Amino acid sequence: MFPRLGVFAVLASSLFLYACAATTPPPAEVQASAPRPFAPPPSQPADSTEPQLTLAALPGWDHEDHVAAVQAFIGACSATRDPLLQGLCLRAKAMGPWDEPSARNFLEASFRPERVGATGLLTAYFAPEYEARAVREGAYTAPVRTKPTDLVMLDLGQFDAGLTGKKVSGHVIDGKFTPYGDRTAIDAMPVKAPIAWMKPEELFFMQIQGSGVLKLPEGRRIKVMFNGSNGKPFVGIASVMRDRGLLADGDTSGDAIRQWLADHRGPEADEIMRQNPRYVFFKQGVDDGRDPPGAAGISLIPGRALAMDPSLHPMGTLFWIDASAPALSGAFPVYQRMAVALDTGGAIKGLVRADLYTGTGPAAGIEAGRVRHVLSLYALYPVETAAP
Repeated sequence: MFPRLGVFAVLASSLFLYACAATTPPPAEVQASAPRPFAPPPSQPADSTEPQLTLAALPGWDHEDHVAAVQAFIGACSATRDPLLQGLCLRAKAMGPWDEPSARNFLEASFRPERVGATGLLTAYFAPEYEARAVREGAYTAPVRTKPTDLVMLDLGQFDAGLTGKKVSGHVIDGKFTPYGDRTAIDAMPVKAPIAWMKPEELFFMQIQGSGVLKLPEGRRIKVMFNGSNGKPFVGIASVMRDRGLLADGDTSGDAIRQWLADHRGPEADEIMRQNPRYVFFKQGVDDGRDPPGAAGISLIPGRALAMDPSLHPMGTLFWIDASAPALSGAFPVYQRMAVALDTGGAIKGLVRADLYTGTGPAAGIEAGRVRHVLSLYALYPVETAAP
């Protein structure tokens, strides 16, 4: 492991070698490094006077669909590297078929919850479906760009385990590694073989979601997936629009923002969208009808998959979410359910910060656009002595 202060020296030397090889194609995007070892907190001592928290005591546990929770665990457990979770997964796969009592009993015997931090924030995202065109025409003026050949994305966790989940993006200019341009700079770049053309505000939202399905007039469908970013921080435009008086406080849902951008399409909307410097590139996938894969490499589970900070929460970690007090009108009042970390997001940083995947299509988009809830989070750790 490199010392923390030595990371950037190593980084610089690696970039120098890359620059010297300018005649060769740029390296492929670096894969995320392995998550930190699963390390649940120790159980309470036997002589502790404070009772240990149980699943049955979690807020909303009695109203959970325990069969769906077990099925989500089985469907997502390949994402974990924790041997205890892997063992529980094999046991669960061998125990079906499930009914409500057996599912609840299995979960209560197999997991113990631990509160994570104080309160935080729950938002949501979805896999959108948008109309698109094969060529630029009418309102379809925004290109769906593939990753530029000069874009280099480096995972700093490969140089220092303490920087796991931290990435830098840039390109080599005159032998120096330079940050990549922001949204304004990329919008001004020449368009080279885009996947398709979209309405600008819809491309903007698809970049926030990270994937989507494009529907062309002849009936062809194109599935597009995240394939890198310019590495700039995500800046939400809801607060910008609220501060400028463009939208009322409490009416900054995704639908409201999208409608305003559509109504003001052109320089006015472009200026607002460019307040978010982060730009996402895409690659074309196979439209197999399945939900898109998350950062863990498996299909996201609607209503059960979470995007979380990978530097704090390893992929495959189970959680109980207890989210209430929505800030946006029209939202579901409470989200209480078991969910699993399967994805990441540019704006999802921090210990008690999660983005809930709501599914595919318009209904999922409406729901996702209204989620902004106060979040209490509980990590679910395996009970090593769980009964078979």
